[in-house]
Amino acid sequence: MTNPIVDKSFKFAIKIIEFCEQLDKERKFAISNQLIRSGTSVGANIRESQNPHSRADFISKLVIAA
Repeated sequence: MTNPIVDKSFKFAIKIIEFCEQLDKERKFAISNQLIRSGTSVGANIRESQNPHSRADFISKLVIAA
């Protein structure tokens, strides 16, 4: 079964990475480094929420992703 939130966050991360590659080509390293960390962390937290230790853990991870 596919999860649309997981799928969309993965596609978002791919687009962020592609955009950051363009920024790197323009030598905009400071913004690129920050954007890649924050942009890909959304998907990481959503992935983490898929195997929670508790309901509170699930909610906490999604709140962080939001």
